[in-house]
Amino acid sequence: MGHHSPLGGQLGVERAKRAAYNRDAVLSASPARLLTMLYDRLLLDLQRAEVAQDIQDWAGASEQLLHAQDILTELTSSLRVDAWDGAEGLMGVYTFATRALIYANTHRDVDSTRVCIQLLEPLRQTWHEAAAQAPESVTASIPTARGTLGVA
Repeated sequence: MGHHSPLGGQLGVERAKRAAYNRDAVLSASPARLLTMLYDRLLLDLQRAEVAQDIQDWAGASEQLLHAQDILTELTSSLRVDAWDGAEGLMGVYTFATRALIYANTHRDVDSTRVCIQLLEPLRQTWHEAAAQAPESVTASIPTARGTLGVA
């Protein structure tokens, strides 16, 4: 019969508490904060994919690249191209990055992953700066959807 360590049970409890905290952080976040959380997780996925590709862990890389594509899909679907002048250009960036990540995954091409990191990291930084400077009344109008993309 199996023996369950009390430590193993405690780790499970801690993991459940952390998951609940992360879920609550996402559900209570302002739209601007959600956007920056999505970008943070997007870049984390891409960095993890790059490492996995470098060591030829193709399954691990694929998992990260697919999650990054899910985040790009969310960003694309919440982007209102009629809301501001730069929106169509940003849509083009999202479309390009999505295609590059599909290529990176299907062709095991780390260079495509790196191109996306170089393209999206400055956007991540810019969104963080904009969110920090914008009053809450402005950031409340940024459209976002609340999904299960692991942004916390």
